[in-house]
Amino acid sequence: MTKSDFWQILRGYFNRDLARDLGSFFKKNWVLGSLITISLIAILAADLEPRQVNLQVGQVAPRDIQAPRTIIDKAGTEELRKKAEEQAEKLTREDPANYVINREIAQEAGDQLDQVFQLLSETVINLEQLAETGDITQLKARETKLLEDAADQIYDITEVRISASSLVQLRDHSQSLPTLESTAESLLNTYLLSERLTPENLEGAREEIRKEFIDRLNGLAPAEPVASIVAGLLKPNLVLDPEAVQRAREIARQSVEPIRILKGQAIVRRGDVIDQEDLRILRELGLQREGGGWTTLLGVIILTGILVSLLGVYIYQNEPKALKDESMLALLGLVLVTMAFAAKIMSTIPWPGIGYVIPVAFATMLIAILVDSVLAVITAIILSILVGTVTGGDYRFVLVALVGGLTAIFSVSEVSQRSDLMRAGGIIAGVTFFTILGLGLFQNDLSVIKQSYLGLVNGIVSSILAIGSLAYLESLFGITSSIKLLELANPNQPLIKRLLVEAPGTYHHSLMVANLAEAAAEAIGGDPLLARVGAYYHDIGKLKRPYFFVENQFSQENPHDKISPSLSTLIITSHVKDGVELAREAKLPQVIIDIIQQHHGTDLVKYFYHRAQENEKDGSVSERDFRYSGPRPQTKEAALVMLADSTEAAVRSMQKPTPGRLEAMVRKIIKERLDDGQLNESDLTLKDLDAIANNFVRVLSGIFHARVEYPDKLIKEMEAKKNK
Repeated sequence: MTKSDFWQILRGYFNRDLARDLGSFFKKNWVLGSLITISLIAILAADLEPRQVNLQVGQVAPRDIQAPRTIIDKAGTEELRKKAEEQAEKLTREDPANYVINREIAQEAGDQLDQVFQLLSETVINLEQLAETGDITQLKARETKLLEDAADQIYDITEVRISASSLVQLRDHSQSLPTLESTAESLLNTYLLSERLTPENLEGAREEIRKEFIDRLNGLAPAEPVASIVAGLLKPNLVLDPEAVQRAREIARQSVEPIRILKGQAIVRRGDVIDQEDLRILRELGLQREGGGWTTLLGVIILTGILVSLLGVYIYQNEPKALKDESMLALLGLVLVTMAFAAKIMSTIPWPGIGYVIPVAFATMLIAILVDSVLAVITAIILSILVGTVTGGDYRFVLVALVGGLTAIFSVSEVSQRSDLMRAGGIIAGVTFFTILGLGLFQNDLSVIKQSYLGLVNGIVSSILAIGSLAYLESLFGITSSIKLLELANPNQPLIKRLLVEAPGTYHHSLMVANLAEAAAEAIGGDPLLARVGAYYHDIGKLKRPYFFVENQFSQENPHDKISPSLSTLIITSHVKDGVELAREAKLPQVIIDIIQQHHGTDLVKYFYHRAQENEKDGSVSERDFRYSGPRPQTKEAALVMLADSTEAAVRSMQKPTPGRLEAMVRKIIKERLDDGQLNESDLTLKDLDAIANNFVRVLSGIFHARVEYPDKLIKEMEAKKNK
């Protein structure tokens, strides 16, 4: 196999061009990438105690071991709290005041009473039917059997034995059964729902209800057997109040102060035998080395290297603008390192729910607004993994961080002003709150449910941090967010107000250019907002000499008629330099200054160039002297402003702008700029130029549409009809 054959086979498995370009990318940004990676490793490995030990139960401590920091002994505190809860529940059970009437016992007794009277009614009917048979020999035996069966069934229901003679009495007074039943039911409910019946006072209560039942009937019916049944249905009706128990347990739990292990406190002394309690405290302090310090450090290095590499590969493949703008990479690195550091610091706070407050949403909001939404999603995943790493691998903190981070990205997708960040904070707070609540309900963990309010804290804090830091980060890294652009698009901005007052023609021209540039940017996948705002400010340099530009000349006199073409060219081209100066004085973002500087590129001022040629017949006129100083447009948005600027000015000068003439003019101007090389550095394709032309024609056709001219005679007739 030859060398060329080997490389040909290898290309099937590995793209050498991709590897070379990727290596070039990392080589170019290796300093920044190294700083980010080293910082993350240092942060994640910061809990590797240099004086860790590896002890076992029963081993002798080789030296004195002291607590390196103050912590709360979670396991010890929880054990004390459980004992306090058990003691509180025991005392609660011993207090009669904590017992309440159980209404279910009254319901059960009422059901039993209904069964008894239903049985009595059936027995009476059966006895009457038996009496109609007329067979005296068999009648007595069958009647006795029927009465005994009924007595047994009543005993099964109430555990009260009724004699056969009593049942015969009830048969003879069957018309009184409804009265007996209603009276029994009333008394039974009164005693079971109002009286506190205990095993101690139960017999006395049964005697009272028996006597009261008989007294109420006053001899109208055979009350004695039914009174015995009613008395037998009385039962102790008190049950321990679960709310009182829970209240007592909660009070007892809260009364236990957390066990604190103070910094410098001796955990074990040299020569002490290590027991299970000592080992547990060493683990909580992070002093017990389970797997070895070097292996843990190696794991941190591998994990961090993978995360940073994946982020770098994604940026290389999907974020070409980030490759050209190192400030974006620096911002991304700063956010990652800062959030990892904040998470690490917060994880040292001895509070079980601290992981829910780590504001990953704050970081993803910044990346989504200042850089890119998709990159913010990758950042959210990486930061969630880092949160899980620093919080001991608790998946609940990872899930809450990821949900909060992704919600932040979606909630700032249409931010138009800084106050919208507060709305986004409310959305994040709500989603994070329900995420924690759902985790608590899923795990049936009351402590997690109680910590769900931390989701509200997370969202509000994230939005406050984002609002407070956004302006500083924009200024520090020279990044212009959509919020900043929208603020610059406000008509009350000083430079725009000056254009309206001092150069109204230029102002209206800029509005037209903005409409054209924005429509074209949407069609070719550019930044419509940047194109619009850049168009607003592209001609602010005309504020220094507004009347030297034709759109601001409202009289017949043109000052250029009195000066030489070269001086006119100098005045005209200087509006670019003047605009850059005004923009810098007003502290406009660099992207807007670039559009101002590039919107004419190195274009030729043709009118004055041709005038100069007419004046100088000897051919001494240099074309270079009549061109703008440039540079040519470097971005799509700057190129769109250039084309929209030239197109609007040319179309405005047309006498009868029909759709066909409009399209011809638009394509002619685009072709001239293309042939002159003005678009060579703007990344516009021929397909883009065609889409730009179509959108320019569409917008201009809506503005310069044909208007119907009404004859004077027709107008007079319409007015006469209106008057009538």
